[in-house]
Amino acid sequence: MVEHEDRLSRVFSALADPTRRDMVARLAAGDATVSELAAPYDVSLQAVSKHIQVLEEAGLVSRSRDAQRRPVHLDAEVFDLMTKWIERYRQQAEERYQRLDALLDRLQSRDDSTARTDTDKNEHKGAAG
Repeated sequence: MVEHEDRLSRVFSALADPTRRDMVARLAAGDATVSELAAPYDVSLQAVSKHIQVLEEAGLVSRSRDAQRRPVHLDAEVFDLMTKWIERYRQQAEERYQRLDALLDRLQSRDDSTARTDTDKNEHKGAAG
């Protein structure tokens, strides 16, 4: 459990940086080399390599060797881990909203019933007086 939480913390920490999130988004479309990943940024290759290293340590990407190239791959399995964690809390929040909706419906029904009773009493008084 602790190892699982540590890994999740590393993943969310790695994705806290907008440049790294952008790199992950670009890698979702296909593998890329460090140079290709660095192209849109006004930073050094060394800085991009550091970002990739953080993503690699979080288990979000891996590198392989393809002749002269070392393409970076997105490891989508980590997204399952993130999705499960998020889904657990989304379900809990959804259940809380459903309980709140049920309570509000009961209160609204009670208010409607009280308002009808008051109207009936007023109509009786008007007819009698």
